[in-house]
Amino acid sequence: MSVSVNPTGPTSAEITWEPGDDPRGYLTRAVQSDQLAHALEALGESDTGPADADAALSAAMHTTTLARLLERRATVQVVRLRDDHGLSWRQIASALYDDPERQSSVRRLYDSGRRNLGV
Repeated sequence: MSVSVNPTGPTSAEITWEPGDDPRGYLTRAVQSDQLAHALEALGESDTGPADADAALSAAMHTTTLARLLERRATVQVVRLRDDHGLSWRQIASALYDDPERQSSVRRLYDSGRRNLGV
């Protein structure tokens, strides 16, 4: 994937990708629907959040929707790590959780990823 995030200043960046990098349109929808903007805002904001209840609700909705999508995509990555790259449960657990003993957690992600792939 050739998605690039390039800093353009101390508080700005430019994100670019090729059409072939987004065959399902996830990147495009995340940008156009403000999901990405709200998620990034949530990373940088204080714990108080937006003062307006409607704005806060909208931000939470967009952030949560993107977080769920990212979680589904992460489970597919676990399937690829195991099936395509032959990594052990311990290797994956160590990379994801910094704890090679969390193999059962990785197996749950793997099973979920296979369901997400329809296999």
